[in-house]
Amino acid sequence: MTNQPPAIQTLQLPHIPVRLIAGVVAVILLIALGWTSCYTVQAESEGVVLRFGKFLKTVEPGLQFKLPFGIDQVTVLPTRRQLKLEFGFVTPGYTNVDQPATDVEEERSMVTGDLNAALVEWVVQYRIDDPKQYLFDVRNPGQTLRDLSEAAMREVIGDRTVDEVITIGRQDIEISALARMQELAKRYKLGVRVDQVQLKNVNPPAEVQASFNEVNKAQQDRENAINIANGDYNEAVPKAKGQADQTIRGAEGYRFKRVNEAQGDVASFNAMLQQYIKAPEITRTRLYLETMGDVLPATGEKIIIDDSMRNVLPLLPLTGKSLEKR
Repeated sequence: MTNQPPAIQTLQLPHIPVRLIAGVVAVILLIALGWTSCYTVQAESEGVVLRFGKFLKTVEPGLQFKLPFGIDQVTVLPTRRQLKLEFGFVTPGYTNVDQPATDVEEERSMVTGDLNAALVEWVVQYRIDDPKQYLFDVRNPGQTLRDLSEAAMREVIGDRTVDEVITIGRQDIEISALARMQELAKRYKLGVRVDQVQLKNVNPPAEVQASFNEVNKAQQDRENAINIANGDYNEAVPKAKGQADQTIRGAEGYRFKRVNEAQGDVASFNAMLQQYIKAPEITRTRLYLETMGDVLPATGEKIIIDDSMRNVLPLLPLTGKSLEKR
């Protein structure tokens, strides 16, 4: 017997039409084309379009189109939303990718102009106002803004005493730091606009915290005492001025009254004198009669009888007060 090799069986694949393959490829290409040519810019942002890596234009919020397959690339920046950076502390749930600091404790530890230590925490609020500058003129602009903000704050704190930093100089520090940060951001062409610098907690080191608290309490007590004294002054002085004005006005009124009465008496006397010069006897008689007419009604009832009369008392209702013998 001769050994014969086994028969070789061939596997035949099902025949796939070329049109089906082409249709699948076309569908995939259409999906890729639509996926890579449409994008959406959020309401508070702007899109920066790059063509082959070169700046092309900026686009407004909404549905936009670009060349597909990586020819155009879009970077969306929140240009219409205020951003913030926190220094010396970190609020949980932050959204700014440039927020995390390397060392928070080191960041807030500063030296004042009188060589004292202070722990300063502050917030910088800013906006991206030039997307092209922000993306192309400076490498890592967010971290650069953090560095120059810290440098500006250390410069401002270093020009002031610890009392100014902790108590009365907070507003001046905010204004000076803001002006310095705006100047540096413009000089470095960061493409951002610093809107506000706000100091949060400014404290001395923990070792001297109790002493500073006592000083602050003494200053507050002093201000409170000054305010109370000013209140008493503002209450007493107007009252005294009012009383003085009232007294002066009363005296002036009395003066005018006396002067007018004296002038009236003088005018009356002069008029009477003129009549007396013209007719002395008549004027003298008239004055006598007018005077008696004013005086006699005030004397009460008077009865005059002769001393020689007798038996007249029972006939008259006389009393001891009304009887007068003459």
